[in-house]
Amino acid sequence: MIDLDSKQIKAIKIVIAYTFGVLAIAILINLFVLGIDPIAVSLPSKECVWALSIAAIIFCVNHTWLMTATELTRVRYKTYATPEEWEASGTSRKDISDRAFQELERAHNAHRNTNENALYFMMLAIPFVVSTPSIQAVLVWIIGFSITRLGYTYSYLKGKDDLRGAFMTLGLVATYGIASYLFIGIIGLRFI
Repeated sequence: MIDLDSKQIKAIKIVIAYTFGVLAIAILINLFVLGIDPIAVSLPSKECVWALSIAAIIFCVNHTWLMTATELTRVRYKTYATPEEWEASGTSRKDISDRAFQELERAHNAHRNTNENALYFMMLAIPFVVSTPSIQAVLVWIIGFSITRLGYTYSYLKGKDDLRGAFMTLGLVATYGIASYLFIGIIGLRFI
């Protein structure tokens, strides 16, 4: 068992409270700003397809940005992706500075985080757009999420931790916004 000091215990409590706080904000926005109707499944509206298309384009831009940043980091610090590239370069990993590996790790982590978040977003966005959401909810949650990912990428790659945390929070609000919209809409169907 790991012994935790008081700072670690406090940090654990903050992380747990943060998660439930972000969820509460998303639910409150849904209930008091956007409104939620019981779910009625149908083909997505033109506006939903438009919003998903815009989000997909933003995700492609973000992916290209991350991919390019990773390769530029490799070029800048003379690091390589495969054993064959290392061998052809005439260098080895031990010739590369710790800073180079930290910057490459930053690019990889930003890319990985974006992929992880996009997966859960799409798992929620697909049932969301067929649940007849309001156009306001679609714009806030779907377009909002994709824009937060651009902000997250920028702040992660530039090492701006406070800004990265803000964009992470906004992205989570959008993700929880879609999830809570669906959940509340499903519960609403049971009481009709």
